[in-house]
Amino acid sequence: MKNRSASFWLFLAPTFIAALIIVFIPAIMGLFYSFTDWNGITFSHFIGWQNYASLLKDQDFISAFWFTVKFVIVTVILLNAIGLALALLVTQKFKSSNLLRTIFFMPNLIGGLILGFIWQFIFTEGFDAIGKVLHIPGMSDWLTTPSTGFWGLVILTVWQMAGYIMIIYIAYLQNVPDDLIEAAEIDGASPFQRFRYITFPMIAPAFTICMFLTLSNGFKIYDQNLSLTNGGPYNSTQMLALNIVNTAYNQNYFARAEAKAVIFFIVVAAISLVQVVYNKKREVDLK
Repeated sequence: MKNRSASFWLFLAPTFIAALIIVFIPAIMGLFYSFTDWNGITFSHFIGWQNYASLLKDQDFISAFWFTVKFVIVTVILLNAIGLALALLVTQKFKSSNLLRTIFFMPNLIGGLILGFIWQFIFTEGFDAIGKVLHIPGMSDWLTTPSTGFWGLVILTVWQMAGYIMIIYIAYLQNVPDDLIEAAEIDGASPFQRFRYITFPMIAPAFTICMFLTLSNGFKIYDQNLSLTNGGPYNSTQMLALNIVNTAYNQNYFARAEAKAVIFFIVVAAISLVQVVYNKKREVDLK
């Protein structure tokens, strides 16, 4: 670090200053305000752990927490399974593979709010029309129950992110040597055995990356939740990010929202770190 030239630090300075202003200083200030009675503008005195203690009695926060955990578990499994399956499909040698890559990746280019409103129309109007044709009553009120609202959010998220996860797996699948696959095939290994003992160990780093991305993204989802269900009905599909924003701007409990955000950060950071460390060890065991 001492041997770095002045030009290196000069080019690094804008990024460092931006991160300091946008990320680190607000994070420190948020931690500070979580111990006060801050109303969004000023605070009169410190109240210690009172904001954090109140979270234990906040049923909306607890419900949003468990709803988010359940959502993350389901989406992580589906996104990695579907993303890997799509990657295996489009890395096969056929003419339309590049076209399929583009089609599968395109939903990721649509903004979360717009995507939420698109799927809201599909669930309310499209599913209602299908339900009437097929005489299925439950199709007409897809977003009005907690269970179907949950699966609506899952479908939206998987549809949006599966193509992005696919691209990451493709990058690693293309680095798997063909001669290893051919040698295993000559030795009589089945397609599943070739994937289990050759392909998967070599793309294990991609699995670590995708697990981290899907975990962190699942916990941080806000705009899709806002535009698709807005937490309804009766906050039963409200996720943590939306709950924190509503606490601050709808209920005017800014200090309590900061306490929720601190807990949110600790949970996401801890789970992501444990996952990365565990999967890194698994990468070594698979080799």
